[in-house]
Amino acid sequence: MKQKPSRDELRKQLTEIQFRVTQENGTEPPFQNAYWNNTRPGIYVDVVSGEPLFSSKDQYDAGCGWPSFTEPINQDVVAYEKDASHGMIRTEVRSREGDSHLGHVFTDGPKDKGGLRYCINSAALRFIPKDELEKEGYGHLAHLFED
Repeated sequence: MKQKPSRDELRKQLTEIQFRVTQENGTEPPFQNAYWNNTRPGIYVDVVSGEPLFSSKDQYDAGCGWPSFTEPINQDVVAYEKDASHGMIRTEVRSREGDSHLGHVFTDGPKDKGGLRYCINSAALRFIPKDELEKEGYGHLAHLFED
């Protein structure tokens, strides 16, 4: 595991919304973010650490305005924390390596896929198209897209 950059370094490296979401537990507006309706095949990685998090194979349109997934690429890449903010009790999802706030997981997902909906902020993610996995150093994940 590589060391997470300092807050000052992250302020320089991330956009304002990326910093607010990943480091300050913010939320971007629904339907006004990069990946809520992305249909291209590929993976999503943590914008801070580059850690592979989600695959487009597990993405679906939940109608909520944020990218939604039925599961992470591997359960070991995410951490869960109780979130009692905004007068609600929710389960926050964070990247394990980068400790980035990603979003929340809910139990209203597709029942045939396990029933979970990972509602994730686009600002916490960087999309790597399937055709660029090798070039970007994620060739070991190409098997996710084999039929």
